[in-house]
Amino acid sequence: MSAYERVLRPILFRLDAERAHNLALWAVARGLIRTRLVKDDRLQVSANNLYFSNPVGLAAGVDKDATAVSRWSSLGFGFAEVGTLTYHGQPGNPKPRLIRIPEDKAIINRMGFNNGGISAAAPRLASRGAGIPIGVNIGKSKVTPIEDAAAEYAKIYEIAWKLGDYVVVNVSSPNTPDLRSLQDKQALSDILTAMRTVKEGERIFVKISPDLTVGQLEDVVEVGWQQRIAGFIATNTTVSRDGLSRPTQEVGGLSGRPLKPLADDNLQLLSEMVNGEMTLIGVGGIFSAQDVLDKLRLGASLVQIYSGWVYNGPGFVPKLLLGLLDAMNEANALNLSELTSKGVAPTG
Repeated sequence: MSAYERVLRPILFRLDAERAHNLALWAVARGLIRTRLVKDDRLQVSANNLYFSNPVGLAAGVDKDATAVSRWSSLGFGFAEVGTLTYHGQPGNPKPRLIRIPEDKAIINRMGFNNGGISAAAPRLASRGAGIPIGVNIGKSKVTPIEDAAAEYAKIYEIAWKLGDYVVVNVSSPNTPDLRSLQDKQALSDILTAMRTVKEGERIFVKISPDLTVGQLEDVVEVGWQQRIAGFIATNTTVSRDGLSRPTQEVGGLSGRPLKPLADDNLQLLSEMVNGEMTLIGVGGIFSAQDVLDKLRLGASLVQIYSGWVYNGPGFVPKLLLGLLDAMNEANALNLSELTSKGVAPTG
């Protein structure tokens, strides 16, 4: 057990979850939290003309306003995604809105895209000097009528594409009314068409819900092909409560360990549908190097973490990377592609 798990996590977990999150983010932004860095050429990934020193990224939702954007490389991440950023700044949903379920290593959030707006975050992103690829996750403002969603995504994208290395269209959060309806075939096509009138999007990703039916997923992929997007992020949080050890009345999106089976099933389906022709980023329930490798073997080129970092602390990314390297050594693999083709299990 790490020092974080023994000492710091019990202190932080006595605080309200959102307050602890904000305190940790404040410390990261000021360079007060660092960790051992793991660097090895065998961990490198290239995707969509971007270079990643390793495949482990920070998921959207941690650094909503890009306040710590220049610091994530010092914690070992191969890339980081900020947001979700909306066109209009908004306070989000009423508190409390972030709930830990420690016995299941899960988190329920109903944050509601609380952020200061993309224009407020723009100066921080423009001057970031992050040293790693940065994604900008964008979503619809709560005050914007659903019928005006496509026009608003285009307005956000006009700012966002200049600030990040890739842009993510978030139409899958369960915490903004009617947002998930934007995954419908025509609505998603309208959004991406409007965005492409601003700039052809060779690095646009769509983040999908794990709660889509197979038919809905097929529709989303068809739109992705038609609009020539870079790929998909699988997945966002779920409204399902499967995998929890006890019932809960808390509403919001569930992340963490219980999400992994559902997220992995969606990732596998996506991989079969895109057949290696789009980049997939796997998210949901990563708590070990084996979990990372599971997603890579299911077709992801990259992965992202959120809940696992909350529960395991700043030494989590190095632990994952060392586990992958141990598996490479055992398999005599020269890179991640070779490792994913072999049945060797990581040690961490």
